[in-house]
This record gives sequence, structure tokens and C-alpha cells, in this order.
Amino acid sequence: MGKPIRSREKTAGRDLNYPPLPEPLRVPVYDNHTHLEIEDGETGLDVREQLDRAARVGVRGVVQVGTDLATSRWSAALAASDPRVLAAVALHPNEAPRLAERGVLDEHISGIDELAAQPRVRAVGETGLDYFRTGEEGRGSQLYSFEQHIEIAQRHGLALQIHDRDAHEDVVATLLRVGAPERTVFHCYSGDEHLAAICAEHGWYLSFAGTVTFKTAAHLRASLRVVPRSLVLVETDAPFLTPMPHRGRPNSAYLIPHTVRQMALVLDADLDTLCEQIAHTTEQVYGRWDNE
Repeated sequence: MGKPIRSREKTAGRDLNYPPLPEPLRVPVYDNHTHLEIEDGETGLDVREQLDRAARVGVRGVVQVGTDLATSRWSAALAASDPRVLAAVALHPNEAPRLAERGVLDEHISGIDELAAQPRVRAVGETGLDYFRTGEEGRGSQLYSFEQHIEIAQRHGLALQIHDRDAHEDVVATLLRVGAPERTVFHCYSGDEHLAAICAEHGWYLSFAGTVTFKTAAHLRASLRVVPRSLVLVETDAPFLTPMPHRGRPNSAYLIPHTVRQMALVLDADLDTLCEQIAHTTEQVYGRWDNE
């Protein structure tokens, strides 16, 4: 399980060198959404090296997230083999129209349901709605897939990781209509203060990625300020969304300290106290990495 099975497109002009290790956190946290299955960089890092680097800077564990049946199986197998990893399994919303067109959407949803029964699979995700990459013609199958994933999470008692891109109102409406799992996480939170207030009202978690460090992301920092800290999580969405000051370079769980430090500045919070809160909340959502 040491080798990624997908590769990120090498965009022209992007710095493909992994950034140096940041100053370690004194109080460890978790990366609750990462994609170790995707190789990036001029010289890709294998899974063990990424996890080793993360451990050296105070990132105790990760939630490895699948986006289709193949990567979900890979994620579940990795979690079963490495105590630093838990898994989330799902069909990404942009996969749903393609699978529906081939007539295999229900078959693949059944595969996700089977994986969700494994003990170190702790979340169903990433699932949701994406109106940025999928047009009107694909929204019906996205919605159907989303509803089925919510039911899988409910049936197995798992957390739900939401992918919400340009679809805030419909995501909220679906969660309220179908019934959101007790532990529902808006992965890579992208909304504004209004959506943050709705999430807080319903006890839904907001997971902040490196985007919260971007100069253009004032709405994310405002959202962070209005939600209870008990609903705040942190993630990388690696190898994407690398935090400042390394934006554009390959991302990895070991770069979480940059994001957490920015969050502490935004909240005018003690860094160690914030890390302790985030770690506690992460374990409430996903359980313990050591299975206790």
C-alpha cells in the first residue's frame, strides 16, 4: 500500500517541489481529509514518507478519502494496514453522472455500502453536490447518489463528509429532507457566514483547508469566527489547496501546521488550546485511531 494509484496533472508553470517541513505543533492534530492515493510533485512521496513527515510535525493521523470504488477500496485497505490512517469511502458527486450513463451507479453504490461495514472505515465521503463541474443534465444522478450515501452513513452509524461546490442551498435542503447523520462534516468548507450559521444551528462540522490562508478568502475567515470552536476541524485535501506561503506547490498532511496557525490568528486563540480542541473534536467525529 505504499504507492499512490492516481496522479495529479502536472500543470505548466507550477512548482512541483514539496515544501520544507514547518515548525512542529506542540499539541498534535489530525488531517481529517486527504488523498494519499494521488501522486504529485516532481519526485512523488510514497505513503509512508508522507505519514512519517506528518508525524514529525505534530499530525497524529489522517482520514484517507476515496472518490470512486477503486480509490475507496484502496483507502479501506490502507486504513486496515496502517494505524495512522482511517478511511472514508464514497463516489464523488462528479462520478455519479458518468456511472449513471454507463448504467452501473447502483452497483458502485452497493460496493461503497459493503466497504462502509469495515471497522476502520469511519466516514462516508466525499459525497454531496457539485454544480461547478456538472451541468443541469447530471444533477439528478448526483442528487440520487448523495441521498443513497446519506442513507449508507445512517445505516452504518458513520460520519458523513460533504463535498459542496456552488450548491449550498441544495446540499442543506437535501440534508434536512433526508435526515443528516449525527456527525456531518462540510469538507473544505467553502461557504459564507450565512451557511456557517446554518451549520452551527444543526450541529454540522466545518472543516477548513489551506484555502483559509489565501488572501482572497475573507469569507472563510469570517465563517470561522462565527461557529463554535467545538464544530471546527482542519484538513489538507492534499495534494490540492496547499496553504500559504507555499500555495501552488504539492500539498501533504505535514503542512497542516500552516493552516492551524492561521486559524489561531483569525480566532485570536492560543495555538495549543486550539489544537487540543480540534484533536478532541476530530476523535468525537471519527473515533480513536487506535480503536480504543
